[in-house]
Amino acid sequence: MTLADHVRILGRGPGRSRSLNQQEATEAMALMLGGDADPAAIGALLMLLRMKGETAEEIAGFAQAAQAAMPPIEGVDLDWPSYAAGRTRGLPWFLLSAQLVARSGRGVLIHGWNGTDPKVRAGLATAGIACARTPDEAAHLIARSGIAYLPLETAHPVVFDLLSLRDVLGLRSCINTVCRMLNPARASASVQGVFHPSYRLLQAHAAELLGWQNLTVIKGGGGEFERTPVKSVEAFGLRDGILWQNTLAPLLTDPDLPRPAEDRDLAALWAGADAPFEEQVILGTAALALSTLGEADPLRVARQLWTRRSAKRAA
Repeated sequence: MTLADHVRILGRGPGRSRSLNQQEATEAMALMLGGDADPAAIGALLMLLRMKGETAEEIAGFAQAAQAAMPPIEGVDLDWPSYAAGRTRGLPWFLLSAQLVARSGRGVLIHGWNGTDPKVRAGLATAGIACARTPDEAAHLIARSGIAYLPLETAHPVVFDLLSLRDVLGLRSCINTVCRMLNPARASASVQGVFHPSYRLLQAHAAELLGWQNLTVIKGGGGEFERTPVKSVEAFGLRDGILWQNTLAPLLTDPDLPRPAEDRDLAALWAGADAPFEEQVILGTAALALSTLGEADPLRVARQLWTRRSAKRAA
């Protein structure tokens, strides 16, 4: 089949068009990654999918083909995608959460692209997270430090080009969701944030089709995996390969709630600044990630890791 055949399936018209099944979606992505697909057909396919709304089978098939085109990365326990545009968020406190998880002895791979917003990549050094130039270097960094960041343009240049078609087409495509499902290291656990709540269940179903074991998806801060401490959070995903859903109670319930501190940054909080709201963001996010990894008492462990960080700083 050519990519035009897949476009035809999606665009025949009322009563004749249908969604792609998982195998067809895998074939379509393989054609797009192969370099022989006509750019017009790629644009047509992506926009037809946007118009009708992508299915879990389509996302699973696209992600399966994209992952198959990458070498695996060793030593990763937790996959942490970061693909929010960043226009509606503040500082990336979740980077400190990921660092806490790494300090629990788990290998953490963050991978991503955040458009023109510099906040995430600017915060990496402050959070003590090195940026890898290649997948092999990412594996080396994780073996040495427990955590690494791998840019999408380095991890998978062709998928990056497909994601960048947003600038040409003027609209988000399903590739943004596929990137969240990329899981370059084939880790058994993944945490994902979304901006639009409807994608939580879509990504959970796609992960189930792909045979993943443990996944948590939330509507997070600015679309990242970062939970708010002052509201209940609806979480979706998988536990031991079974679809899972849970409502997480607020971490802060006092009527005199602390508010975000405008004069705090990642370095200040890591160094011991008093910022109760941000601290609860970091601890709650880390705890949810640890829960995804199977930790029995994740919030207690997150607090211990935070305290040890402080003790190490004081020493």
